[in-house]
Amino acid sequence: MPEQGLRIANLRCRVACNEILKGIDLSVEPGRVHALMGPNGSGKSTLAFSLTGHPLYEVSGSVLLDGEDLLSLAPDKRARAGLFLSFQYPAAIPGVKVANFLHAARQAERPGDPLSPGKFRALLLEKMDQLGIDPSFMGRYLNDGFSGGEKKRLEMLQLAVLAPKYAIMDETDSGLDIDALKDVGSSIAALRETDEGRNTGFLIITHYPRILQYIVPDVVHVMIDGRIVKTGGHDLAHRIEREGYDKIREESAAVA
Repeated sequence: MPEQGLRIANLRCRVACNEILKGIDLSVEPGRVHALMGPNGSGKSTLAFSLTGHPLYEVSGSVLLDGEDLLSLAPDKRARAGLFLSFQYPAAIPGVKVANFLHAARQAERPGDPLSPGKFRALLLEKMDQLGIDPSFMGRYLNDGFSGGEKKRLEMLQLAVLAPKYAIMDETDSGLDIDALKDVGSSIAALRETDEGRNTGFLIITHYPRILQYIVPDVVHVMIDGRIVKTGGHDLAHRIEREGYDKIREESAAVA
């Protein structure tokens, strides 16, 4: 039986001839929460897009998803294998209703487990109730006129409906006020209490430690200049909040 987990080894990425990722080693286990922190420009989002298959990125190294070679798969097949990406800036699509989008997304990612419109509606209402989302959300156009908090809550609903094996949350806290941040944190906590969500592994990418007040990570990694330079427990996030990234940058430079 293959070893479970999203296992990244010596991952490198070049974008327009510039090396951004310089040998990333990181593993996310089922049911565990890993936080990836770092200053702007350190390569955090590049890692997210490298894993999900950005067409302009030159990627080398190894990424296994429950033993399956992820880098050999097209982006849509990576999603079907169980990888989910929450975008920092979700796109608006006027004319496409939320319910229709989510139904199409689930059918595409689970072609072997189709749901009739009636059964899908029941599933969607169940997930919206779990997340405290008003049913009127279903009839709105995708992210059209949504506030920042509403866009993020829609992504949490998409996550609940698709129930992936591993979820990458790329700066989900970006642009959120404190109330919206609490809502997102509560949504992820609620998802992790469900039967399907209990085994989902999370990689939460963030610049600031504030979201980690509401989603307590099992492991915290710090990325600087395309490398993971430090790994620790939740207390590492508190240290970053107190001292910033410069102290860790100095320590990593001294070791190198």
